[in-house]
Amino acid sequence: MDLRHLRYFVAVAEELHFGRAAEKLHISQPPLSHQIQDLERDLGVELFHRTRHFVVLTEAGLLFLDEARHVLADAEHAIGIAQKAARGEIGRLSVGFGPAPENGILRGVLSMFLSRHPGVSLDLRNLYTTEQIEALANRQIQVGFPLLPISHRDLVVESIGSERLVVAFPVEHPLASRDCVSLGDLRNEPFVRVSRELGTAYCDLVTGACEDSGFKPHVAHEARHMITVLGFVEAGLGISILPGSLRNVRAEGIAFRPLHHGPSVDIGLAYRRDESSKTLFSFLEVVREIARQRRLRPIRKAASA
Repeated sequence: MDLRHLRYFVAVAEELHFGRAAEKLHISQPPLSHQIQDLERDLGVELFHRTRHFVVLTEAGLLFLDEARHVLADAEHAIGIAQKAARGEIGRLSVGFGPAPENGILRGVLSMFLSRHPGVSLDLRNLYTTEQIEALANRQIQVGFPLLPISHRDLVVESIGSERLVVAFPVEHPLASRDCVSLGDLRNEPFVRVSRELGTAYCDLVTGACEDSGFKPHVAHEARHMITVLGFVEAGLGISILPGSLRNVRAEGIAFRPLHHGPSVDIGLAYRRDESSKTLFSFLEVVREIARQRRLRPIRKAASA
């Protein structure tokens, strides 16, 4: 017995006439009659009483009709689910993001993507760049927003824009009264930063910018989480150079000030080369669209090993 047998049976049961059912199914009557006979033989029961003048359902046929309709409805639903999944309209997508995209481009991406694909469930994971790369390599996430540069032979990496860096001061800090500061102003300040093992490229960017300004930053404290970094700054344990989007974080005890001629950090989009998920590809299209809308740097393929 297959779904075709059930469809033929339901058509005859609804029409109670083999000729009309055959027309409805766009087949001739003899094959239809044979299919119903095959179904009855497979089931070992009679589904219809047939005479020269009428066709009626047996008691077994009446009960079987309801079940057949449920099976066909479930089959249609399953087919629809598979087709929607193939088009990327439903499914699950695991997304890794760090502190920069958290308050920047990612917010617009999530809003647009979920409005277009409400059937997709997003698994959002707050991960630093090194954690994102590891998670992508191990297939724990499908797409990430790492800070660049990065290089990995199994990943496609695109630049979707950049953010200016800002300085986070305790509100009572003397430099917090300025509208803008330079890196040279930070020469004698204790620095607070995310652990270098979690953000190697970012730490190197900040360190390199400070060395270009004639000094090596004194790192007084490191933390594994950005909220801890901000807490250290608020407590007066040091200052921190951070992506500009973190100014959107509500922290009453912190003053964010722009850096005069300070460096920018590039934000990337990364996914595995062997990905085939239509849901992921739909997500990537939205990211690129939002990047264009925000007038970020034109997308380019970043170098990869």
